[in-house]
Amino acid sequence: MPVIIPPTLPARATLESENIFVMDEDRARRQDIRPLRIAILNLMPTKIATETQLLRMLANSPLQVEITLLNTLTHNSKNTPAEHLLEHYIAPRDVFNQKFDGLIITGAPVELLDFEEVDYWSELKDVMDWSEENVHSTFHICWAAQAGLYHRYRIPKYELPSKMFGVFPHTANLAKEPILRGFDDIFYAPHSRHTEIRRADIEKVAEVDILSESPEAGIYIAASKNRRQFYVTGHSEYDPLTLKAEYDRDINKGLPIALPRNYYPNDDPTQPPFVLWRSHAHLFYTNWLNYYVYQNVPYDIQQIPREWE
Repeated sequence: MPVIIPPTLPARATLESENIFVMDEDRARRQDIRPLRIAILNLMPTKIATETQLLRMLANSPLQVEITLLNTLTHNSKNTPAEHLLEHYIAPRDVFNQKFDGLIITGAPVELLDFEEVDYWSELKDVMDWSEENVHSTFHICWAAQAGLYHRYRIPKYELPSKMFGVFPHTANLAKEPILRGFDDIFYAPHSRHTEIRRADIEKVAEVDILSESPEAGIYIAASKNRRQFYVTGHSEYDPLTLKAEYDRDINKGLPIALPRNYYPNDDPTQPPFVLWRSHAHLFYTNWLNYYVYQNVPYDIQQIPREWE
C-alpha cells in the first residue's frame, strides 16, 4: 500500500531506504481511486520514531492511505522539535468537522497516572467521542486501549507488580475473525507496560469481545461487537531495537528494570535481539485496513458511520 506523506517528513527517507512504497501527493491526485483517510493521534513522546513505525505497518498493502497526524493541544511535547510538530501535525479540534476511514490512537507513558490525572484526558475523550460518528474504525494501542475501555465501559486498569516487558506468545480466541486471518496458531507481539486490564472485567461488558490473549501477558486484542473499535494492549508496530532502547534507557537512569523476556538470545543483552513478531505485525495492520476499513467503508466518506455489510 502506498502511504501518502509530505516529502519533508523525516520518516520518508527511512521508509524509502527499506524499499517501502511511499507516494507524494501530486502522484496520488492523478490516480482514480479514493485513498483511505487515516488519522493518527500520536501521544508518544518520541513522535518521529512512532510515526515511522506506524507508517511502516500501513505501507504493506496495495491500498492507498492518506495520513493526517494529530497532536494534543493540552500537552507540551518536549521530545519532538517544535518545527516538526508545526509542519506535520494539527490539533484534533481542527478535524472535528471531517470524516475519516480509520483512526489510530497510540500509547503513552502515563499509565501509572489515573486517567483523570492525565493533562490531555479531556481532549482525548473528545477525540474518542468524535470518532463514534466520524471514523469508520479505530485502532487503540496499549495505554490508549485501556483509556478507550475505561472511557466507554468504565473497565479499570490495574498496576502490575513488575513491568510487563518483552515479547510474548498469543493465541486467537475467534479463529475465523478477519483481523486474525492468516495468523499462526501461536504468534508473538511485544508488550511494554506497567498496568493491565483483566478478562473478568471485560466479560461483564456485553458490547466487547476478547479476540486474543496470552498466558503470560493477558488480554491482547479486544473489540467492540460492531468491530468499529479495536483495543490492542501490545506494540506489534515496535522496531527490532525499541525494547532494547527502553531497557538501555532505564539501566542508564538507574531504574529497576528486568531484561525483556523472549528477546535477547540466551538473555544476553550484548547480543542482537530476536525478532519474532514482524510478520504478525504486518498482517495485523493489513487485515485491519482491508477487512475493517476498505471492505466496508462507503465510497462517499460523508456517509460514515455505516454498519458493516
